[in-house]
Amino acid sequence: MATLTVWKFQTTDGADGAVDRLKSLEKQELIQVHDAATISWEEGAKRPTTRQLHNLVGAGAMGGMFWGMLFGLIFFVPLLGAAVGAATGAASGALADVGIDDDFIKNVRDQVTPGTSALFVMTSGAVMDKVHDAFRGDRVELIHTNLSEDQEKALKEVFA
Repeated sequence: MATLTVWKFQTTDGADGAVDRLKSLEKQELIQVHDAATISWEEGAKRPTTRQLHNLVGAGAMGGMFWGMLFGLIFFVPLLGAAVGAATGAASGALADVGIDDDFIKNVRDQVTPGTSALFVMTSGAVMDKVHDAFRGDRVELIHTNLSEDQEKALKEVFA
């Protein structure tokens, strides 16, 4: 089963640095990255910059439409009337099926702010001790996962 995690970095380039490490870990077969995207929000910018990591993903990737819909719901969707509201409601319902609900959207919106960055990644098969070693010393915070409570607790302990 693939795991969706969202990692927040205290700098605008933190998520990009994490991508480089993910590429290295994937080449070493220490993690399988199914899909990923980053958000970088410069101080003073109205909106964050988003990027899907095409070079990390292969067959089975969720694609730009998924990330566009997700990031649109989190950061860009203005209230434009009932038609948009209905479409947003339908999109929210579809995302809830993969563990993304209103609480997720609000949590990410509240935590990913100007001056920070985030890595959204679908993975499986992580060798946790090796992944931990690769990210040791980073100021990174897990802000979402669809793991069970026990799995999430273990993951947070590894990165504490």
